[in-house]
Amino acid sequence: MRWILLFHLLLLALVGLGELGADGGLLNPSRLEMFVDELPDMPKIQGFGMVNACPVAKSLSIGMFTKKWKFHRDLPPTSVFAYGTSWLTATIPGPTIEALQGVDTYVTWSNHLPPKHILPWDPTIPTAKPASMTGIPTVVHVHGGIHEPASDGNANSWFTAGFKDMGPTWSKRTYHYNNNQQPGNLWYHDHTMGLTRVNLLAGLLGAYVIRHPEVEDPLKLPSGDEFDRHLIVFDRDFRTDGSVYVNSTGNNPSIHPQWQPEYFGDVIIVNGKAWPKLTVRRRKYRFRIINASNARFFRFFFTNGLEFIHVASDSTYLWEPVVTNQTLLAPSEIADVVVDFSKSKTDEAVLANDAPYPYPSGVPVNQLNGRIMKFIIKKTPEVDTWPVPDKLIKYPSPDPSSATHTRYIAMYEYTSNTGAPTHLYINAKPYEAPATETPKAGTSEIWNVINLTADNHPLHIHLALFTVLDQTELLNVEVFKACMSKINDAVKCQISKYARGRSIGVPAHEKGWKNVYKMTPGYVTRILVRFSYIHSNTSYTFDPTGMPGYLYHCHMLEHEDNEMMRPLIVMK
Repeated sequence: MRWILLFHLLLLALVGLGELGADGGLLNPSRLEMFVDELPDMPKIQGFGMVNACPVAKSLSIGMFTKKWKFHRDLPPTSVFAYGTSWLTATIPGPTIEALQGVDTYVTWSNHLPPKHILPWDPTIPTAKPASMTGIPTVVHVHGGIHEPASDGNANSWFTAGFKDMGPTWSKRTYHYNNNQQPGNLWYHDHTMGLTRVNLLAGLLGAYVIRHPEVEDPLKLPSGDEFDRHLIVFDRDFRTDGSVYVNSTGNNPSIHPQWQPEYFGDVIIVNGKAWPKLTVRRRKYRFRIINASNARFFRFFFTNGLEFIHVASDSTYLWEPVVTNQTLLAPSEIADVVVDFSKSKTDEAVLANDAPYPYPSGVPVNQLNGRIMKFIIKKTPEVDTWPVPDKLIKYPSPDPSSATHTRYIAMYEYTSNTGAPTHLYINAKPYEAPATETPKAGTSEIWNVINLTADNHPLHIHLALFTVLDQTELLNVEVFKACMSKINDAVKCQISKYARGRSIGVPAHEKGWKNVYKMTPGYVTRILVRFSYIHSNTSYTFDPTGMPGYLYHCHMLEHEDNEMMRPLIVMK
């Protein structure tokens, strides 16, 4: 069993004692009553203006502030970092930005954070380090956004308060989001080199939606603030004083004093509240569920048997709705679902989770992290005016024969002599090594993603969308892994000889175009990556070949921060 699992079991045992060594009082989360706080709805900001009834571009100013936040009725206020148009309006998660397809949104992201971080961080991994040695570096990435390189939130484009210090690829204060992609669900979050995990744990995340009323309104899906809700889900641990708990000792302290391979908390937060509740009517609701955890997978299900009607996955609609009784979301994945509460035979429904952590072979969930939130269902039946259509939005079908290049992307984990992870690489290369993935704009490529680790890694590719073709088990994986460790060449190691095991089918609700997908350990996942708009099959309306380029990485944030990330440079 991996070191992190042993540590977590020890942590669970010590939580009941209320303290953990020098880190001070650690809250026993079972002392917090579930389902007492109402589910908040995050404030909304329109990313467009109106002139003579026509939408026009709009400029926004959104800051990062430190403030106190109440995660639970009985938990003291917690120091957090929060996005907002002002300190007073800043929230956890941040405001939902609502954009229109084809209408530009400009955002000036400003850093108002204090000189020192509120959480422990590790300078021994590749990390943004201000020249002045003070200030907290931040940079914002709109996850799923198809935007110019300079506005993508490159990990080295960070800046501190007042732009006192900037990273080596920083180039502009105001980001330009042209919103020319398909309508769908995105989210924004910090993406700073080596600090992404702690900046998100501190609270720097929020939702971003691109709407296209002419295309979406005819679908007649549940709409309006009451019936169309975001559920932004993540996990945390707390001390008795209300502060967020992050272990300050690394799993290899002589190598990395603080870094650990995954963060898991037992308190489940939805829209900034621990295990909230929501009263609903007996009709359909739409929930845009974002897994904003650092490392935790959620396998959601309803304890009373209600089903999920999937209408979109990540940032794209599905062609047809898909009904499931559970749905697995990796960190950063988005499930856009309709739930019909008129079908409930009970007056309450608990949204629950049964995904082990780390996924798939880690610790089973407990009574705390196995519960998400409660829905209280009104007794009175209602006439529902929102039938889910048989067809949604169809995009061009993926065509593997159109691929102009085939690549092999191998995921490695490195350990110390105690067996504890020290760092992770893609293709045995650190982030700082020159880019090897250099696709041409307007083309498609096939990537064979080879997972040589024990974890399931959610792979996220900036700029591009991709569709999963198949997942095939590696036979004699240790023999293949030994060859790859020596020469790091999948073709020379005869991958075709080893990739002959069983196949895992792609779930129907994940067969569309995605920007992140779960890479099964010991398998080769074959994906078709498209470097153009998929809704129109046309070239980008901006130049994607500029600097600083883009990234692709594992979206388990501790992995991303410790080198499981590579540059992606688009060529003409």
